[in-house]
Amino acid sequence: MVNVSIARRYARALLDVASEAGRTDAVAEQLTSLARLFSANAELTDVLLNPAYTAEQRGRVVEAVLKTQSGLEPSLVNGLRLLVDRSRLAYLPDIARLYRDMADAKAGRVRGQVTSAVPLAPEALAQLKTTLAKLTERDVVLETRVDPSLLGGVAAQVGGTLYDGSLRTQLAQMRRELK
Repeated sequence: MVNVSIARRYARALLDVASEAGRTDAVAEQLTSLARLFSANAELTDVLLNPAYTAEQRGRVVEAVLKTQSGLEPSLVNGLRLLVDRSRLAYLPDIARLYRDMADAKAGRVRGQVTSAVPLAPEALAQLKTTLAKLTERDVVLETRVDPSLLGGVAAQVGGTLYDGSLRTQLAQMRRELK
């Protein structure tokens, strides 16, 4: 089990450094990308997390990965090197998630997920984003997902609130009322 307070400290420190440079969003994208890269490659994950490898070996692997990634922010590169030095690479996915959440809060954004039975048209998605921004009084960043089991309509989760206008939910509610 990963200690979230440790990941939060690293995320906050990285956010502070990135904010000073005015590169908060760029670091968020790159950090998320690197976290996905590390977790998607089982061999890479093994080298980075297995105690059988020395810190020097892990450092060389991370440096090789950093060379393959072009245009990384210097604050992110230094942060990754610090994680290697302190044997904290296991926290990278949590650091990326917490960093993104902190950067969103600082920018007045909230993330949400929209699930629909069929892919939404760009106009409908833009209108939904505008409506959710008015409801939450914040800028909304939406991820879309298609789930045919909804039958129709849309379900949107923004922050901790679920706005469910799916046909499946409406039918279930009607079924409960008829019983």
